[in-house]
Amino acid sequence: MNAGPGHPSGGGGKNRRRRGRRPPNQGGHPGRDRQQQHGGGIYTAPMDHSYRAAMGGNNGRPGRMRPGFAPAYAPVDPDPLPDREDDTSRIFAFVDDLFFQAKIQETARKLNVKVEFCKGEKDLLERIKQNGEEKPSLIIFDMNNANAKPLTLIPKLKTKLKKTSIIGFLSHVQGDLKQKAHEVGCDMVLPRSAFSQNLPQLLRRHGAPEETTT
Repeated sequence: MNAGPGHPSGGGGKNRRRRGRRPPNQGGHPGRDRQQQHGGGIYTAPMDHSYRAAMGGNNGRPGRMRPGFAPAYAPVDPDPLPDREDDTSRIFAFVDDLFFQAKIQETARKLNVKVEFCKGEKDLLERIKQNGEEKPSLIIFDMNNANAKPLTLIPKLKTKLKKTSIIGFLSHVQGDLKQKAHEVGCDMVLPRSAFSQNLPQLLRRHGAPEETTT
């Protein structure tokens, strides 16, 4: 039958497929399909908030630790030492870094401990001589202080000052230098961060007179 007015080609509208209508979903998930339509084909599951417990706070921000995790706390500074009648220093430091000089001075002031900074071996020996019979309790080395030559000076000091503790600090990435420092006689070698954290305890313990040292 020829097509004519009122008779569109294709056998009428009954068998014509409607445009724009999607075929029914075969075995799919209606909710997921809707999310794929709106999300550009990416399905995002509901967020798992269990990670917050591990972070110790809300939205990943540090906060109070949940049960089962160690509490985060800042170490408490020790009590200052009582005033001393003499002006003898028991702690000497080979530190030319201005930041650490200021930190050591401020911490020592709060603890009522005297720390003297030295530039070289001769300077140190002269200061020790002025103290008379009392030998240093602690000598601190910035292992990156090239002027002090720590790897050369430390063995000499260990020979002359057998009871004096020598502590060095350096960057945490300087593993080879840390090993060399131990080899030449350094009693303890700490990363800068650990040295800063333990500085109050170190100064108080070694700055106290021998009869009150704990």
